[in-house]
Parts: sequence; structure tokens; C-alpha cells
Amino acid sequence: MSQLTPTRLARLDGSEQFRETAKSVSEFWQWAMGDLRMNTARGLLVEYFIAVAVGSTDPIRIEWAGHDVTAADGTRIEAKSSAYLQSWAQKRPSTPRFGFQGANSAVWDPERGEDVMPENGRADVWVFALHTCREHSLYDPLDEKQWAFWTAPHWTIARCGQSSGGLAFLNKVAGQPVEFGRLGSAVKAARRRNDEIATSP
Repeated sequence: MSQLTPTRLARLDGSEQFRETAKSVSEFWQWAMGDLRMNTARGLLVEYFIAVAVGSTDPIRIEWAGHDVTAADGTRIEAKSSAYLQSWAQKRPSTPRFGFQGANSAVWDPERGEDVMPENGRADVWVFALHTCREHSLYDPLDEKQWAFWTAPHWTIARCGQSSGGLAFLNKVAGQPVEFGRLGSAVKAARRRNDEIATSP
């Protein structure tokens, strides 16, 4: 194995301590990710929700993978998130919009250490997640029911001719959103549609 090839790390449980400070990894997580409304944290949270819904067996998130989540059946999923409310003061709720400008681009292969253009596309399914709460007093980052999820076949997104879209676009290409409890089955249905599109003349 090359000295430049990362070794596989054990999954942390949060009780581990840093050598000098004796602070725990859990304390670091609380400091870094304590506000799940933050854009960065919200995106990671959505990826975790998807991983749970599709039974992903990956023990940890892979930062530089070519897609965000791999389902138990091998389905490759790209995730995007948005919300009406942010972690800062607003004059009005945000207008949800999702970017997918990289749908037709090469992806980073962490095992090869280079960008590659996958023959079957960068993903099989795209999941667009919207936190639907419009009042901060009701915002609960631990309540999956406050999220709405749209699932779309990769080739539908890759061939749409757009680099971003709002809710009207999602309803057009993906239909009505589903709640978290139906996300797993919705991903499977989108994967079947994607396979049909990929093999159609």
C-alpha cells in the first residue's frame, strides 16, 4: 500500500479523547455541529437521513466520494438540501432552490485519486430535501417529519437543461414530495425509472 493511500479509520463513538486536552470527540462534535440549522450541518443531516432510509452499510460518510450516499442495494444517491429558515435573522423566509450543475461532470474517485467520467452517470438517484418549517418557534431539527423529500432519476436531472431549480421544477420532474417514512421506497422507485431511461433508445 502506498504511503499516500489513506488507511481505513475505525468508527468513533464520541468517547475518545484528544491527547493533550483530554477533551472528548463528543465535545468536539457538540461544538462543531451543535446548530443543525447551519447550512453545512443541515446538508450532512440530510445525507444521514437518506443513509438511514436506504439502509446504507457505510460506517462513516466519505467526504470525497463521487456521490453522497450508497444504498444497501448499491444505488448511488446525490443529495441536495434547502430550507425556509436559516440560523440567522431574516426579513422573510428563504426561497428554496436546489443546484445540480454538476450532474454531467466528472467525479472524484478516492481510490484512484483522480477525476473520472462515469459511463452510467455520477449517481442513480437525486434526493432533494426541504425543511418545511416557517416559524423558528416550531423549528425542531430532531423531527424528521418537518422535512419533505423529492426523488428523481439521475438521467432526468442530467438531461433537463438546467443547473438549478425551485419547487415548481421539482414537482414537475419528481412529482409530489414524500415524508421521511416513505423515502426509502421512493428512492427505489426513482432508481427503477433511472434504469429504464438509461436503457431506452
